Amino acid sequence: MSKFTSLAITNPADLRFGVAPKPLVTRRGMTIGGGIVYPELNFTLPPMYVNQETMPEVRRQYQQIISGALQRAVELEAPGLVIEFETLPPMTENPAWGIELARILLDAMEQAHSKHGLLSALRMTPNDTREMERPPVMRSGQLWERMLETFEGSAAAGAELLSIESVGGKEVNDDALTMGDISAVIFALCVMGVRDMRFLWTALDKIAKRHGVHCAGDTACGFGNTAMVLAEQRMIPRVFAAVVRAVTAVRTLVGYECGCVGPGKDCGYENPILKAITGFPMAMEGKTAACAHFSPLGNIAAATCDTWSNESVQNVKLLAGMAPTCYVEQLIYDCRLMNLALADGRDAALLYRKWMVASDAALDPQAYVLTPENCIAIAQAIVAAPDYYQAGKAAALTAIRLLREGLADGRVKIAQRELPWLDTMQDAVEGLPAKEGDFINQMMPLVDTAKFVAKDYDL
Repeated sequence: MSKFTSLAITNPADLRFGVAPKPLVTRRGMTIGGGIVYPELNFTLPPMYVNQETMPEVRRQYQQIISGALQRAVELEAPGLVIEFETLPPMTENPAWGIELARILLDAMEQAHSKHGLLSALRMTPNDTREMERPPVMRSGQLWERMLETFEGSAAAGAELLSIESVGGKEVNDDALTMGDISAVIFALCVMGVRDMRFLWTALDKIAKRHGVHCAGDTACGFGNTAMVLAEQRMIPRVFAAVVRAVTAVRTLVGYECGCVGPGKDCGYENPILKAITGFPMAMEGKTAACAHFSPLGNIAAATCDTWSNESVQNVKLLAGMAPTCYVEQLIYDCRLMNLALADGRDAALLYRKWMVASDAALDPQAYVLTPENCIAIAQAIVAAPDYYQAGKAAALTAIRLLREGLADGRVKIAQRELPWLDTMQDAVEGLPAKEGDFINQMMPLVDTAKFVAKDYDL
């Protein structure tokens, strides 16, 4: 496993949409990060059971989704399309179901390419079913084996990009968020999460290499996005969620050190930080993810994207048509505008990026930490650290400093009631031990060890 010790992007002007230092070329010739932003459609079923009896209807639903989306992409002359298939738990528990549905999508994509020349690639994202046991068993057992079988079969069928929303460390992080405990967040993400990511992505990299496909990337959705949603519901401070977001980048980075090459998973809002570190292309979602969750990051999320996604939209009927078809149209139009700006040259693209960033950054600390300048500052703090634990501390302290400076300069609005949290978090992080071993010894008596299997985290 190679560790990133320097940044691929040091100039904020180079951290922008559609352009990545290390673009990814797909089998059909899409160059992701090579000057074009591609739409990436994400979808799911309407409310229904998934079991042996309902599988005929499940197959029909996915055939309807993909045929409608591909047809609209052809009609709107999309330059290419990434399709993401996020499995539902029964589809990972029964790998044959998930693999069969992947083949339905791939067959339709092949037909659209043969008939209309539409370029496309499938991202396969089995859900992390390990968390379905209590406490979760992370490194063995039937759930782990069937998840790997789903990846293996999908890659063999032709799924070109492998991703997952992994959950290692979530057993501690959920309580840490509700308690506003930044020390426990760092333990969950930068000790437990890092160790699980290394184990998981080492296994997935072997699968990808066997089938000549790509490990794309993970996401700290269950960590950073949970914090974002809680902050949106006024259950935790927004400044706390903003600092958590910075720390999540340390955990997600491990996937790239184990072989991931992008585009990073769309719901990883830490992806701009990772793009600065790795140079790999990144998927992002923002305003078009409102079908699944609200956020304060609707426009700024697109400022550095290489594919532009929508999060899971249910296959339900809207006035115009089925929701996934409607959403692929929205994504295509957003990408058209970004691609026009790119075609007009660097200055035009930077001006459009400036508007996307400025429209969000001043209004919420969670958006502010994701400006290109701040992403690079957080990224630099991470790569300069000697280990993941120190990187987590550095990311948190850098985010706190940036928020203080932004507030003092009038560049970001922070509610008066949240200001004491900056001091609380800074004091907590600065008071942590210097060495990871001492930190682990400090935290283990404080966290609920009944909620996780310590040996699965080498603890």
